[in-house]
Amino acid sequence: MPKYALFLLIFVSACISKSEENSNEMASIKAVLEYRIPSQLGEGAFWNHQSQELYWVDIEGKLLHIYDPVTKTNRSFPTPTRIGTVVPTGDQEAVIALEDGIYIINTLSGAISPFCPLEADMPGNRFNDGKCDPAGRLWVGSMDFGTTNPTASLYRIDANGLATKMLDHITISNGIVWTSDQKTMYYIDTPTGQIRAYDYEVATGDLSNERVAVAVPDSLGFPDGMAIDEEDKLWVGMWNGNSIARFDPKTGQLLSKIDVPAHNVTACAFGGKNLDTLYITTASLDMTEEERAAFPDAGSVFKAVPGVRGVKSPFFSR
Repeated sequence: MPKYALFLLIFVSACISKSEENSNEMASIKAVLEYRIPSQLGEGAFWNHQSQELYWVDIEGKLLHIYDPVTKTNRSFPTPTRIGTVVPTGDQEAVIALEDGIYIINTLSGAISPFCPLEADMPGNRFNDGKCDPAGRLWVGSMDFGTTNPTASLYRIDANGLATKMLDHITISNGIVWTSDQKTMYYIDTPTGQIRAYDYEVATGDLSNERVAVAVPDSLGFPDGMAIDEEDKLWVGMWNGNSIARFDPKTGQLLSKIDVPAHNVTACAFGGKNLDTLYITTASLDMTEEERAAFPDAGSVFKAVPGVRGVKSPFFSR
């Protein structure tokens, strides 16, 4: 064999071996228990980079949670109806989505005041996931209680409480994020099994050019909440999938997974001082007896260190 061919063979073999090593390393990432709590439908993970706390909700438990990973303590505030999402406005207030609209909650006293009545005339719907865009506008979507009818919508809520319907014919509105260049928005309507991309105009909040960025394989589960990292890659909680999946929205490829000891993984948020820890919410609903036995901590908060940093999530601007 010529020396060049032998060198090429050795080089390629080394690359394959290294690739397999990296692949195995990615596959071995496992989330660990961070805070044990029997929440019913943990959701809405949001890292408050000012207070260094994790905001999250238990939708069916009708609770807003604020977790401090330094002290391992969790403050909880009851809400009158199911709470779908939370985004801080600062250290002492947050905007929350309840069943019949958008409210402001004082995160010291728990006092709640109305901000934007929305879909109060649609008892078959409730609000679900939401986040703020780079301009500080709240984007929040509703969902059909029965999870089968496309009667829900995605709304943009401005600082003055004005709501604009941006998308309709939605069934379960879920994860939503924006790229670092502020030009693309990614969004999930869970039953479609897709992550869709939109051209996004930060000055106006307008959307255009809808397309499918990722077609999530059925074998992974159903895409739920979503976070974005500093490389503009997507981290998605997989309902019925026991994992967080990382996707490249440019190619649609699955890049890696984080195994989570819970059957239904709902949302995630990069946190910590360096935004290098992924906090993960889960649910204890929709499990068989065998799954309950296999995942006794389902409903708890988990964490992983995936080797990539996240970005600061925008607060709601009032």
